[in-house]
Amino acid sequence: MLMTVFGASNEALCKKFSSSMQDEFEMSKMGELTFFLGLQVKKMKHGTFQCQTKYCIELLNKFNMEKCKEALTPMATSTYLDLDEKGKSIDESKYRSMIGSLLYSNAC
Repeated sequence: MLMTVFGASNEALCKKFSSSMQDEFEMSKMGELTFFLGLQVKKMKHGTFQCQTKYCIELLNKFNMEKCKEALTPMATSTYLDLDEKGKSIDESKYRSMIGSLLYSNAC
């Protein structure tokens, strides 16, 4: 299944494009776009507003981090890291899942 999203500032052109696409391809019109691939979309008077608030909240809930303290930088950039042999082991797949999820976020 292929998903295509399109829009136009001119409603007549949008309808014409939609009609020609439906003649060529099997399509279903879903209506106005409000949420797509983690991105909230809201049409406003002076343009289109996009944000990822919902996606970010879902990530915090997924990884049980909704009560964590906010920080501009998660840790000091000058911190020296080395092997912590006595430290608590981590779930590598959970860590990779967290990092992978951040690939789709943009300034939550």
